[in-house]
Amino acid sequence: MLLSSNPNNKGKGGGQGPRKRGFIFGAILWALVLVIFFNFLAKQIANAGTKEVPYSEFIQMVEEDKVATVELTSNKYTFYLKEDLPAGAGEGGSQDLAEVLAQQMEQGGATRYVTAPVVARDDSLISLLKEHDVEYYSPMQEESSYLMSLLLSYVVPMILMVGLLVFLMRRMSGGMGGLGGVGKANAKVYMEKSTGVTFADVAGQDEAKESLVEIIDFLHNPGKYTEIGAKLPKGALLVGPPGTGKTLLAKAVAGEANVPFFSISGSDFVEMFVGVGASRVRDLFKEANKVAPCIVFIDEIDTIGKSRDNRMGGNDEREQTLNQLLAEMDGFDPTKGVILLAATNRPEVLDQALLRPGRFDRRITIDRPNLAGRLATLQVHTRRIRLSEDVDLRKVALATAGCVGADLANLVNEAALRAVRLGRRAVNQQDLLSAFELVIAGTEKKGSVLTEFEKKLVAYHEVGHAMVAYKQKNTEPVQKITIVPHTQGSLGYTLLMPEEDKTELRTRDELLARIAVSMGGRAAEEVVLNTMTNGAAQDIQDATAVARNMVAMYGMSDRFGMMALASKRSQYLDGGYGMDCAQDTAAALDEAVRDILDQCYATAVEIIRESRAEMDQVVAYLLEKETITGAEMVAIIQGRDPATADSPLLAPGPETPAGAEGSPEVPSVPAPQLGGEDQGEAPPPVPEETPKE
Repeated sequence: MLLSSNPNNKGKGGGQGPRKRGFIFGAILWALVLVIFFNFLAKQIANAGTKEVPYSEFIQMVEEDKVATVELTSNKYTFYLKEDLPAGAGEGGSQDLAEVLAQQMEQGGATRYVTAPVVARDDSLISLLKEHDVEYYSPMQEESSYLMSLLLSYVVPMILMVGLLVFLMRRMSGGMGGLGGVGKANAKVYMEKSTGVTFADVAGQDEAKESLVEIIDFLHNPGKYTEIGAKLPKGALLVGPPGTGKTLLAKAVAGEANVPFFSISGSDFVEMFVGVGASRVRDLFKEANKVAPCIVFIDEIDTIGKSRDNRMGGNDEREQTLNQLLAEMDGFDPTKGVILLAATNRPEVLDQALLRPGRFDRRITIDRPNLAGRLATLQVHTRRIRLSEDVDLRKVALATAGCVGADLANLVNEAALRAVRLGRRAVNQQDLLSAFELVIAGTEKKGSVLTEFEKKLVAYHEVGHAMVAYKQKNTEPVQKITIVPHTQGSLGYTLLMPEEDKTELRTRDELLARIAVSMGGRAAEEVVLNTMTNGAAQDIQDATAVARNMVAMYGMSDRFGMMALASKRSQYLDGGYGMDCAQDTAAALDEAVRDILDQCYATAVEIIRESRAEMDQVVAYLLEKETITGAEMVAIIQGRDPATADSPLLAPGPETPAGAEGSPEVPSVPAPQLGGEDQGEAPPPVPEETPKE
């Protein structure tokens, strides 16, 4: 059930009545001013083209036979001159003549003259008008015409204007709250039945769930904690990369505790008006206290919680909002059951006052899931997906090292879409693995045509990566090699993927081997074809990034030793690092990076030269098949028939036609067993690519 958090202004004491009366009085005053102004403006427009003349001049014009028609009223005479009459006008009577002259005046061809009579009744004027053949008349007026005119001119417009002003001001103020509703917290209160999210819907974050179980227990049994004198933390900060499920976990806490859930984004507090954000913070906590126990969730809190420094002025909107948030967190009573949860992927920019004990006491890291977590996440996302018997989610979990929950959800959905597109009623293993390849390399470009030389060049480039990876220790095994162009700018790619989940810990030899593998494509181009292409651009960037990290952050350089030359920036957003050294040192750092790259490139060239005969065999087979597996490459190198090679984790596999949804596309192989509890995860596999020229 979705409830609005806007408070009801009725029944609130203290000055609300005078404010309301003043508001209505102001609306009436403004309406009166506007009605008088518009009536004055309408009168000026109606009198446009009218000329006032003295009464004596009017009599003289009548005597000189210049006047054509006169409208006689009690307070003024309106007349037109004969010179403004068109030819043949006035044959239908005086009323017709007046209408013709009025039309002439609207078209700019006539002038309307007005004069005020000297006396209320002048009998000699009628005789004078008859003597000079001047047509005269008086408009018919009902007795109530004056009152009706007053009513239509002032009373009715004023009532409509007051109603319009009251409506607009209420809409703009959100019920007397401030201009444009900017003083209200646009938070939404979700009851547990509306969210429909529990811990059963959150997988791969067991440590984070354990940290939040205590909060749920407190909301259910607060007396157990207050009896011993314990105080529950007022707030918990959820930190992690995008897509790991921070918002989903907060909703799950509210669902497990069966309490209202306030959800608001940090950007909702910030407006162009200074002081608005602080007003919204006050309103949010006021509403939360009314329905306590409850959970208040602020997403992207770094929007308002950035560190205060001298660059921020004293009238800054974000600073005032942050100050009000700090004051509210100090002021509310945690025993009422108001729990504040916040999420961010930039904890390094948050103000220290926000992170101190007594405010956000706990910092819960929602990190990328390990192998067991990815497997559990895939099981959650496939609960409503019809799967065929050949599906092995553990292989998919191994292939998706480094992926977050949002990535896995997208992968499962893409697999389901592929199954429907091919006319099947169930998702099989090949659908899941093809969806994984779709994420890392895009779809195949079936219309792209390469010349024979380009195919040969791409084949040697990709086999160069694979051969350097195969011939070295401390490298991940080759899973797939393809020279089929894909939509994400690659003419082919070589996929390296671990056979089991690993932590992020890497040795110096592993990093050097990784750089050498990235250099394998360019080395094959030079050694075999004696040329260089721009296809190695991404490979060079990846290798340079690893080498720079080794020197600047990992202390793996003989020249600088255990010296940190840079610091991490936005670790959860892959923001790279910033240099913390002098310019001369940075220049020396570049030389050290180049030494590492030259060393690894020399290693790659040596491996390519020693393996030239084997490369030729693998390239010939790749040119024939266009896509091969790592097992087939190993079989060729070892002198075995590649057709008999065991299918690895990612086999190319044909597409199953419609009506054969139960037939397996990937032969099942025994999966490596978990050797104890996973301690972390490997970074996501990055295929070595050849960008399109």
